[in-house]
Amino acid sequence: MRIGQFTDTFLPIVDGVGRVAHAYATELAALGHEVTVVAPMYDTGHRGGYPFELVDYMGYRVPTAPQYLTGTAAMDNHYRRRIRAVGLDIVHTHGPFSAGREALRLARAGNIPLVATFHSKYYDDFYKATKSEALSKIAVSNIVSFYEKCDEVWAVSESTADVLRGYGYSGQVRVMPNGVTIRRADEQRVRQVEQQLSLGDAPMYLFVGQLNWKKNLLRVLEAAALLKQAGHAFHLVLAGQGPDSEAVRGKAEKLGIADRVIMPGHITDAGMLDALYTRASMFVFPSLYDNAPMVLREAAVMGTPAILVRGSDAAEVVRDGETGFLCEDEASDLSRVMALAISDPERVRRVGAAAQKAIPVPWSAILSQAADAYEQIIASFAGRPDAWSNTTSRRKK
Repeated sequence: MRIGQFTDTFLPIVDGVGRVAHAYATELAALGHEVTVVAPMYDTGHRGGYPFELVDYMGYRVPTAPQYLTGTAAMDNHYRRRIRAVGLDIVHTHGPFSAGREALRLARAGNIPLVATFHSKYYDDFYKATKSEALSKIAVSNIVSFYEKCDEVWAVSESTADVLRGYGYSGQVRVMPNGVTIRRADEQRVRQVEQQLSLGDAPMYLFVGQLNWKKNLLRVLEAAALLKQAGHAFHLVLAGQGPDSEAVRGKAEKLGIADRVIMPGHITDAGMLDALYTRASMFVFPSLYDNAPMVLREAAVMGTPAILVRGSDAAEVVRDGETGFLCEDEASDLSRVMALAISDPERVRRVGAAAQKAIPVPWSAILSQAADAYEQIIASFAGRPDAWSNTTSRRKK
């Protein structure tokens, strides 16, 4: 098959959606398919070595998240000339924004099926940016309208599908979970990270993701402050960048834990991330925003147990005390669980080993399922000439 993967974030951005799109492209190519990635033009360094084609378009930075780019592919003449030379059997977008709009345009122009994956709680993002319920609801309504135009809609978990339905989408949703690359960290890199960050022998708690209050970072800082007040020695590494980076730094100072908090910034070196996961005693991720976070799976691959909020969408794959730890959305309870790395490190290691066995699913297995699904979609789409002649709410047919 000739498959197009469309994403608004791509290398060197290593957020969840970007990593999913990269994994789809890489694994589908390994299965023998011709894959083309369409994304805004990021600085990915040397273009050689990819097992897929990368056709990117000019983009501009998103004001509220400068590490991300957006743009209008159809207005980039160089991109249009390149994409016209690419034949596709199916297009798959990992978002409803600029890359999604281009996927929709190409699907209509080529009379080929369009698959779209729903990843995020967009209402939360819109509300944070606008502080307006009315504007956020209008934006979400437009997103639902986009998904209704797709031939098939996928979600990365049942809870993620429920979020989309809660927005008003009434069509069918196929759950296609995220996978992970099974690997081991380089022990030399682990030692380098220890030296670089001056970690010593103290327990280290790790958060990886956007430094954005929506990730419930305040709870992490408050819990760390309680640990310090109890006299415990530890380090808290917050790896990432985002709109609230300076506010997070300021709050750590106000809570008196600036000497315990390390903020290395946005890490693009996958080897360094693996080393951080491996060195961490626990992965602290109390986000109520995330649906099926890739970082939870990345931590599990390295044998590091996660702490998540009980009942959150992110906690869907964790069994409390067996393959991870759950807490209430309270600083005192999060601090209590974090303290296990100090009071009962052997138990924490056992739970991490169990998480390593139970949680990660290889991307190769996931993408074999996805490829089968693509073939089914293409087959059902075939024989419907001018299928795109009716462009309104096709999922309701």
